[in-house]
Amino acid sequence: MKAQRWIQLGLGILGMVMVANYQYGWTLFVNPINEKYRWGQAAIQVAFSLFVLTETWLVPFEAYLVDRFGPRLIVAVGGILVGIAWVIDAFANSLTLLYLGGILSGTGAGIVYGTAMGSALKWFPDRRGLAAGLTAAGFGAGSALTIIPISMAIQNYGYEPAFLYFGLFQGAVVFLSAFFLRSPKPEELPTLPSSPQVQQTRRNYTPIEMLKTGRFWLLYVMMTMMATGGLLATAQIAPLARDYRVAEIPLPILGVTLTALQWALSLDRVMNGITRPFFGWVSDHIGRENTMFIAFSLEGLAISLLLLFARNPFLFVVLTGLTFFAWGEI
Repeated sequence: MKAQRWIQLGLGILGMVMVANYQYGWTLFVNPINEKYRWGQAAIQVAFSLFVLTETWLVPFEAYLVDRFGPRLIVAVGGILVGIAWVIDAFANSLTLLYLGGILSGTGAGIVYGTAMGSALKWFPDRRGLAAGLTAAGFGAGSALTIIPISMAIQNYGYEPAFLYFGLFQGAVVFLSAFFLRSPKPEELPTLPSSPQVQQTRRNYTPIEMLKTGRFWLLYVMMTMMATGGLLATAQIAPLARDYRVAEIPLPILGVTLTALQWALSLDRVMNGITRPFFGWVSDHIGRENTMFIAFSLEGLAISLLLLFARNPFLFVVLTGLTFFAWGEI
């Protein structure tokens, strides 16, 4: 019984790893696309905006479908959409196709993200913070394993093959793993512990009941504000590094020499992954509210310092890492 919920958690994390690259790797594709078609960065970045919109705003509807039809079918569809989206981007010779790829990729990623997170909370009612953090870590840190291979593939073969082959692989993994997903049975769930630090309801609210509470809307606004800053950094980190003229500066750290941009992209993904289970674990002990106060304050400080010291390649790497560390807590 106990092993089954960890298996389900692992499958959710695997799915998150596979759909993370559009969001965290997109910044690598912007300049190559612009160099080929000269559409302008602003027009190209609309594709990322469409990705974010469909990745987030459709999740309530997708979650309803998961509750009705189960996670296997819906996540399998999500894997297909992710694979198709990347293939479209590989052959997109117009902004319309590029935008279509962003929409389909966002829809597929939202399905996987929402289902994996919901599954973690269902299987781990006694460790919600840790389970949600580990699941979200797959989305944040998973791309750290592929960011350098994608960058090298773009440099050596062009961005089109990178889109094509990484997309097909990621979509296939999500599609196949979907068939092992399931929701927990009542007898498989542990009893909830009592903790004075963590305020946690012992009953489920219906969607309508939830929408009637002021706390939900306060959390919604807070999440939106925090997500905006982090997503802006995610989409613009490569152009930002070039604007501040630190992107191609060699930077030796711990005996390894990479460019400042490569270090930033790699460190950002690692920090964005570590922070999620870390702050999830912390929130299980000191409470969600105290944890949010600490992380959100740190995020504001990190972004402010980044704007002041981005021209220093070492500080650029460190402060972007700190930005993603604080942001991943949401």
